[in-house]
Amino acid sequence: MINYFWFRRDLRLEDNCGLYAALEAGEKVRPIFIFDTKILKKLTSKNDPRVSFIHQKIKELDHQIKAKGGSGIWVYYGDVKETWKEILQSQTGDVYCNRDYEPAAIDRDHEVEQILRSHGQNLHSFKDQVIFEEDEVLKKDGTPYTVYTPYRKAWELKFSPEMLKPFPSDLKNNYDTSPSKAIPSLEEMGFEEKKAHEGNKNLNTQLLLNYSVDRDFPALNATSLLSVQLRFGAISIRHLAKQALNLDSTYLHELIWREFFMMILYHFPHSAKQEFKEQYSRVPWRYDHEDFKRWCFGKTGYPLVDAGMRELNETGYMHNRVRMVTASFLVKHLLIDWRWGEEYFARKLMDYDMSANVGNWQWAAGCGCDAAPYFRVFNPTAQKERFDKQEEYIKKWIPEYNTMLYPEPMIDHKFARERAIETYKKALK
Repeated sequence: MINYFWFRRDLRLEDNCGLYAALEAGEKVRPIFIFDTKILKKLTSKNDPRVSFIHQKIKELDHQIKAKGGSGIWVYYGDVKETWKEILQSQTGDVYCNRDYEPAAIDRDHEVEQILRSHGQNLHSFKDQVIFEEDEVLKKDGTPYTVYTPYRKAWELKFSPEMLKPFPSDLKNNYDTSPSKAIPSLEEMGFEEKKAHEGNKNLNTQLLLNYSVDRDFPALNATSLLSVQLRFGAISIRHLAKQALNLDSTYLHELIWREFFMMILYHFPHSAKQEFKEQYSRVPWRYDHEDFKRWCFGKTGYPLVDAGMRELNETGYMHNRVRMVTASFLVKHLLIDWRWGEEYFARKLMDYDMSANVGNWQWAAGCGCDAAPYFRVFNPTAQKERFDKQEEYIKKWIPEYNTMLYPEPMIDHKFARERAIETYKKALK
């Protein structure tokens, strides 16, 4: 008899709640990872750096598990439901995993749970990627918060440092020793190796001493650079939150924003593709492919916007302040549907997380929960003067800046601002 631990977005042995529960349950534990073809087939590039990152993390986990006397991690490539049917045909056992809150993941786990039950087995899921999950921070009437600040205050009132006690899963040693499957190569799955921005692996607390002041300046190395590790669970949220308690509270608040958006998507799954505020669905977006292409490739003539898009295209990362400016430019200056921008970021961002990406794009468009008002239109030139006055960030990413090769602004800011406000105003009457 064995049990399974199913790795998903928790690619670590350290402080892993579900893995700890599996190793404590008494039976030998067989670690499983499934490269889900349903997800992989949606990727437009065969050298997607996120696949390379996951593949490398899987190899590291395999090495770590073997060092503990186990046979390694059993890695599959296929449809998740069919893969679990195949696994359970050869050896049944209960499955342990950590919960995921995205709509498709919830549906997937429900289907796997049904398959397990048909074999007389159970799915045991655990809270691991958040401090508080879907129903733990609610209003007094039992409904979810839809505004961040009240949510944050309720989160902080409910919080206790005891909640950050780690699960010593890395100290446990109860792995299955049966010969494991070989890890399929990237080439066998139809992908090529591609390195991109992976950021830091651990929190540099010295880096964040002036986080609240410096985080808005893209030329400075003043953010945690942990978003990729956190997205794939290569670092524990409990570990980060514990360290954040000793830092500027702004960093902890950013972690709470992450949970807020996760819970919004959980309670309002329609917001993945539809405006959270229904009345904003009446905004008559411009579906201009040429304008969109200029934005995508960083050729708008607004240097802070262009530097951000070029950073994204080259590295799979973009500074947070610049993400707001580029998103605002697309939806307000160009009046292009926020879904186009959200989808482009989803394809390019190494740290892509559906809840944060959707939440922030709807914030920029004014149609999300607790969003910027429609009449707030970032001035990209003023943003440049304020946050990259010496143009260090801009010159890093735009080599032709200040030459004849760099384009003039594709649209006048004053005209774009007035057009956006008038368009929104008419649509919201």
